[in-house]
Amino acid sequence: MEKADQKNQTLVSFFLVVGFSEDKEPQLCLFLVFLCIYLITVIGNILILFVISSSQRLHTPMYFFLANLSIIDIIFSSVTVPKLLFILATAQKKMSFSDCITQLSFFQFFVVAECYLLAVMAYDRYVAICFPLNYMLIISKEVRIRMVIACWACGFVNSLTQAISVLHLDFCGPNKVDHFFCDVTPLFKLSCSDTRLGEAVFLIAVALAGMGPFTFILVSYGRIITAVLKISTSKGRLKTFSTCASHFTVVELYYGSGIFSYIWPSSTYAMDKDVKLVAVLYTIMTPMLNPIIYSLRNREVKQALKKALGNKRIK
Repeated sequence: MEKADQKNQTLVSFFLVVGFSEDKEPQLCLFLVFLCIYLITVIGNILILFVISSSQRLHTPMYFFLANLSIIDIIFSSVTVPKLLFILATAQKKMSFSDCITQLSFFQFFVVAECYLLAVMAYDRYVAICFPLNYMLIISKEVRIRMVIACWACGFVNSLTQAISVLHLDFCGPNKVDHFFCDVTPLFKLSCSDTRLGEAVFLIAVALAGMGPFTFILVSYGRIITAVLKISTSKGRLKTFSTCASHFTVVELYYGSGIFSYIWPSSTYAMDKDVKLVAVLYTIMTPMLNPIIYSLRNREVKQALKKALGNKRIK
């Protein structure tokens, strides 16, 4: 559709969120799958928060950041999944313009907050491994609170910027959002006004809020690997690497899928099935997998969970 002057056309007041199919019948199988994923996400992350808060041994910087990651994951998944479940269960794809912008704003808030929080967690591991004697001094309570506030602030700035960028666009029709939630790029495709400024703002945001933290994480892990390789014993190296394994796994899942989705050619905004499935990975699957990864690969979390539940058989 050519984005020409269309002032005589009526601006749309609602969008139709296509989801995974334009089928007008309820998709109950997908509904049950995503419902199970959402319940596991919420319960798993609440359990992580409960274990961290109830165990004095876990009141350290690393678990403080992990608790914040769980909070973000609960809200992050709640931004998209409940509406998706409603669409799958009822086949009612209609979403008002204000609801769409609200969903977009919250999504952009938490997707960026998590990017920066993962970078902060990488820095935490770098300091713990490379400066163990000064770890608690460098990552003091005041410092880690400021770090987390900065992560949330960056998310807020990005959210506000993207929302304003979209609100300045005109939408004359069609009104089908070719995705399973409202996001910036599918809305650019629907706009009948000039989106070049919005596209530029979005690409800058991707660079600053996506690739910036990712580069910082890579540099941090590069220095961690250099420090670990200097350890004389293989047992010592393995033990040190194990403290980073969970975080590195989460980073691979989150950034691997996120980069694929957002580096997709912005000129077409092609939302084919493969792109949507990748989006599912970082928007829905990763928040579910984070507590599983951190609990299964972390002895301290498992011990705290055993103590909290009073179950001696948890190993």
